[in-house]
Amino acid sequence: MMKSLLLAFILVLFPLVLTAQQKEDIIQQRIEFISEQLEDESVDLTDVVVQLNYYYDHPLNLNSADRDELEALGLLTDIQISDLLLHIKLFGKFISIYELQSLTYWDLETIFMVLPFVRVDDKLDQVHVSLKEMLKYGKFEAFMRYQRIVEDKAGYEQVSDSILQNSNSYYYGNADRYYSRLRFSYRTNFSVGVTAEKDPGEMFFRGAQSQGFDFYSAHAFYKGGKYIQTVAIGDYQIQIGQGLNLWSGYAFNKTADATNVKRSAQPIRPYTSVDETRFLRGAAVDLGLGDFSLLIFGSYKGVDATLTASDTLAAEDFEASSINLSGLHRTNSEIDRKDALKEIIGGANFRFQRSAFNAGISAVYQGYDRPFIRDTMPYNMYDFRGKSTVGLSADYSWTYRNFNFFGEVANVTHSSAFANVHGVLIALDKFVSMSLVYRNYDRAYSTFYNAGFREGSRTQNEKGLYAGLKAQLTKSFFVSGYLDAFKFPWLRYQTDAPSDGHELLIQPTYRPNRNLEIYVRYREQQKARNSRDQDNTITEIEDVRQRNYRINFSYKVSDAFQIKSRIEYVTLERPSSEDEKGMIFTQDILFKPKSSPVDIALRYALFDTDSYDTRIYSYENNALYVFAVPAYYYRGSRAYVLLRYTFLRKCDLWFRYAVNIYANRDSLGSGAEEITGNKRSEITLQLRIKL
Repeated sequence: MMKSLLLAFILVLFPLVLTAQQKEDIIQQRIEFISEQLEDESVDLTDVVVQLNYYYDHPLNLNSADRDELEALGLLTDIQISDLLLHIKLFGKFISIYELQSLTYWDLETIFMVLPFVRVDDKLDQVHVSLKEMLKYGKFEAFMRYQRIVEDKAGYEQVSDSILQNSNSYYYGNADRYYSRLRFSYRTNFSVGVTAEKDPGEMFFRGAQSQGFDFYSAHAFYKGGKYIQTVAIGDYQIQIGQGLNLWSGYAFNKTADATNVKRSAQPIRPYTSVDETRFLRGAAVDLGLGDFSLLIFGSYKGVDATLTASDTLAAEDFEASSINLSGLHRTNSEIDRKDALKEIIGGANFRFQRSAFNAGISAVYQGYDRPFIRDTMPYNMYDFRGKSTVGLSADYSWTYRNFNFFGEVANVTHSSAFANVHGVLIALDKFVSMSLVYRNYDRAYSTFYNAGFREGSRTQNEKGLYAGLKAQLTKSFFVSGYLDAFKFPWLRYQTDAPSDGHELLIQPTYRPNRNLEIYVRYREQQKARNSRDQDNTITEIEDVRQRNYRINFSYKVSDAFQIKSRIEYVTLERPSSEDEKGMIFTQDILFKPKSSPVDIALRYALFDTDSYDTRIYSYENNALYVFAVPAYYYRGSRAYVLLRYTFLRKCDLWFRYAVNIYANRDSLGSGAEEITGNKRSEITLQLRIKL
């Protein structure tokens, strides 16, 4: 199998021509950054990429954009933003987009990356817009989506009602996933929308889901007032500081963009995803007066939880012993957990901003309507238990010349524990930039929503120092990389002792002109885990080292035809078991002629890994706002075809079929998710209507 992968890789290495980065390439990069850290193939990243999709269709005018809009783009550092604003202040507006090359801290890579999303002209975009104008010039968009795994799973077997009602091995609903979204919006200033989803296995217009879809989300959002700057009603997201106290969405951690380490908080954002946990439900308002702003928000929503009896048998005295974040309600136990716990969040964030300096202080109450008392294990004994806590924090960001200093300090009242993160971005010139981040999160620091810069899965029980570097060595050769050394002062899941580790990434990129890009990546991760050699006395821990080697080619034959190739090899070493390895080869073909209403995306992949531990994640093209980052493991092949048909100028129809065929498996999955046979295929059908 390994020889076949190497042969397939060699066959695609031939000279081709490529143009500058397109929207899809940049969005793919952002999705891969997050998915590689989360190692989750079912995450919904709609709110991460919706801004880039908007600015691709409505490019941001750099001559009139303010600091908040430039930060929201998510592609520029604070130093680059200050460089742009200072240039306009000193020399006036840009006449041509090519003048960006004159900026002190903008390299060619940055310019190529932002080009699809920005413009320069003399027109002034209105800062404050009226509701009448929004309603008159706004746009309506509707999505309808159907998805399904074609093969039968064990959980969908037809059984008698008595068995179904007394078992958690069977699903009440069918295998279909339904999604619908209606949204009316005007630029980034106004949005009203409703989103609904039914997951596979959930009932639809019957039983526990008698209202139709299992999950509904609605929002009304306004931005652009002079004093009432932003208002959100319904479902929304809050971002504060560097993510220690409250950050309800996803955020980038360590990525190949080694200087992308600072959080750029957008205080209020409308919520448009179908992740059923990482959002707030209620109302929020951001008030402004001169250099000062005050964010006030409140949220009340149900959370899936397992309830257990306390000292009495009264229902009101039940405690929550666990919280479920999957959002799935297919079986008796999952249905019983739905919204069993009520979550209350409220707080305020007071900010001062003048030019390149801003600072803020925050207080956030987070609580439940009944005690959350999880089972105590050695690794989680310092986790939150109780009914409520208050998070207090202070954050800052200051850009001085070619330095950007930033950080946050936070404390929680239930344990009096602290969390700190402090960093600096340094632009030595337009060709070299550096980043340093120090974090120290107490083992007893715990909030319900956070996204601090980290190695672990939570902003807790971690100390670390990160150093990153980006450099343009020649006109066509770039290199980026980082080294992160970290400690976990207390025990972790599957690590029964304090431990430490490191992560190293190096990525050289060759782009001789705007026609070809090749990059090579080396990534090494070392963490401690419980040894697999145990004698039921003292659990030894051991260092587990994983190395990933990747070569990636991207090239365009013409404006309509693009080819991408990737080969990745992974090794895993741990003293208590045999060394493991894995490899994947992917070949993508994209055909998007401007004169044709049909776009086509194809992939063929070969993979061979020794186990699930050596799995490799790889981004896949899919319908708009459908995210596919599956884990490839075991031995087999995967292929998909994605068709997009545009008709009536207002409608887009996507169809996708993907299939996995395994060479060394007689069944896939386990329990209710088990598929008999070595094949797993899925279909996606989506319609978008724009008015």
